Amino acid sequence: MSIGDILLIIVNFAGAIALFLFGMRLMSGGLQKFAGRGMRHIMGKITGNPLSGILVGTLLTVVVQSSSASTVMVVSFVNAGMMTLAGAISVIMGANIGSTLITWILKIFALGEADGSFSLPLLMLAVALFFMFAKRERLKYIGEFTIGFALLLLGMNFLQSSVPNLEDYPQFLAALGGISDHGFLSVLLFTVIGMVLTCIVQASAAMMAIALAMCYKGWIGFEVAMALVMGLNIGTTITANIAAMVANNVGKKAARAHLVFNVIGTILTLIAFRPVMMLVDSVTTAATGVSPYTEPGSPMYNNMTLPWALCFFHTFFNVVNTLILVWFIPQIIRIVDWMVKPAEEDTEDEFRLTYIGGTWMNTAELNIQSAKQEIENFSHRVLRMYTFLPALRTAQNDEEFGKVFARIKKYESITDRMEVEIAKFLTKISEGDLSEQGSQRISSMLRVIDNLESIGDAIYQVAALRKDKLETAVHFDAHQNENLDQMTRLVQEAMDVMDANLRRSYSDIDLQAAYAAEEAINRFRDQLRAEHLEAIKHGKYDYSIGTTYSGMYALYEKIGDYVINVSEAIDMENSKKVIENQ
Repeated sequence: MSIGDILLIIVNFAGAIALFLFGMRLMSGGLQKFAGRGMRHIMGKITGNPLSGILVGTLLTVVVQSSSASTVMVVSFVNAGMMTLAGAISVIMGANIGSTLITWILKIFALGEADGSFSLPLLMLAVALFFMFAKRERLKYIGEFTIGFALLLLGMNFLQSSVPNLEDYPQFLAALGGISDHGFLSVLLFTVIGMVLTCIVQASAAMMAIALAMCYKGWIGFEVAMALVMGLNIGTTITANIAAMVANNVGKKAARAHLVFNVIGTILTLIAFRPVMMLVDSVTTAATGVSPYTEPGSPMYNNMTLPWALCFFHTFFNVVNTLILVWFIPQIIRIVDWMVKPAEEDTEDEFRLTYIGGTWMNTAELNIQSAKQEIENFSHRVLRMYTFLPALRTAQNDEEFGKVFARIKKYESITDRMEVEIAKFLTKISEGDLSEQGSQRISSMLRVIDNLESIGDAIYQVAALRKDKLETAVHFDAHQNENLDQMTRLVQEAMDVMDANLRRSYSDIDLQAAYAAEEAINRFRDQLRAEHLEAIKHGKYDYSIGTTYSGMYALYEKIGDYVINVSEAIDMENSKKVIENQ
């Protein structure tokens, strides 16, 4: 074999994998956009029963067609405190089961006699959906899914075509035989190879497609193929563990649980390797009439037998391990508690992204949920910053005042950075293929974070005005302090409503409560303005006191304006939907 032949095989192989992954991404994206908000909130259906978590994990992975994406999302939810660690482990178990679907799809529709023959009819159907129903968004998403499915089948077809017949290259056959004829050591070796290759490719489905093609072409035997499957199940956990690097301790534990579950499952399978192989052999032989142990060249040999065995084993591995290990979730939790050491308590006075600093999934619709959680965290920071303001008035000395002021100044810097980082994340999401609803959600979120940052600026301006007041020895009387305290409480109530709306589903906010709180602030501001003008007119306090006092309540009212803007930004998305549906 010449170097040119080898390069041609590598290029064809790489191109087939690229087409396969692109098709899978299109297929997954179309399904996710079709599912829309329902998919993003599917985790909320989990109860304390492990069975519900397994079912949700299976369904979620069937939708997104990626156990890695499902597990990353689980890490995000655990990190947010929206799911218990035990619930997360049950979802991860279900995700492993859901990942077996793609193996059966590839075997049935794209391997051997199937030969990708469904691809062209599917592409024709997809084009029809795009042109005939261009204005019906959900049908467009079905079309996108169909195109992705067709390209995935074509990619699989090209993949098996790019794998040459070993009879034409006896030197490769001899080399493979040399490393696969060492019994159980070869099984361990190919388990490691499968793990490493999946870590590199970052797609267990692609590795499964490669294994199926190699089985079909006779490159690998029964036991080697099973070893690759065990290895890719471990390798696929790397994505969630990378995402968990910026998560809190509980999020890290959820990612480690995925690794622990698959490693224990692999160890159990290796311990019972021969009985498991005998079982898969019996099932395959009963289904196809040929044993997967049959050597190529034998009169009974059928190159479709081994791919069937691979599908049976992949499903057996994940289902049986789930049925066994679901009873040991408390023990798995103890293992990950030991793996993830308690960290020093995080201080809220430090800049830290909790949900988006590395948790990136190759699907825009799922990233929106992470952005929403980070915005909720942003709101929490702003509300905490606001609670520091009363301490400026009650400070007993300059040193105490200086500490509180420095804290507010630091939080103002944090809010600036949070706006920039969240905006970058949202911009990156918007560059992907979004549904109309997703695009509207991004626009709303960008407006929300702009106003949250403005609230932080206004709070700092109040603090700065308090500092100027202290330095210039301006003193308010008891009535003025009472009025400012009342204004502080009214703004606090408005901010609480805003924060509650951000934590709700964006389609179910309480806009009336937000308007009521804003109206209360405006009425009280008007009352203070009228009283202030009368006080100035009758000389009740001098001009410097009046200027500082009016500037103070005006800034509080300005905070109220930014607060109502947040709820209106959320409702802007819903208003567009109402207009579109009319």
